[in-house]
Amino acid sequence: MNKVHPNINILMRFNPSDPNTLAGVLAEDFVWHYINPRLPEMEGDYFGLSGMKDFFKKIAGRTSGSFKVNPLSIAPMGDELVITHVNDTMILEGKPMKIDAIVVWCIIDDQIKEAWDIPVIPTAKISDI
Repeated sequence: MNKVHPNINILMRFNPSDPNTLAGVLAEDFVWHYINPRLPEMEGDYFGLSGMKDFFKKIAGRTSGSFKVNPLSIAPMGDELVITHVNDTMILEGKPMKIDAIVVWCIIDDQIKEAWDIPVIPTAKISDI
């Protein structure tokens, strides 16, 4: 039987539609780094649980509540990093869009300390979702 890496167990608690699900595992000094040249007003660093909530509130507003994270894979890298591959779907400026992204999570002492959300912008497709 394969044992699930403890850092994956931590991330499995997270429901992007409810950032409060991370309340027990986010470090007080947590930083969410968001990179997306197609949404320059969203780019930047978001701090703590309040920053995470602010980010998801902003993205929901920008996409009329259509933003969804669809996990595709998750892989631990050593003791501190976990890489997730996701497919984000949303309606942006009235057009359905899918974007592949990776999120690199840094987990230390059972707390999420930092995350980098990096979309693959050249492959973003406007299509039927």
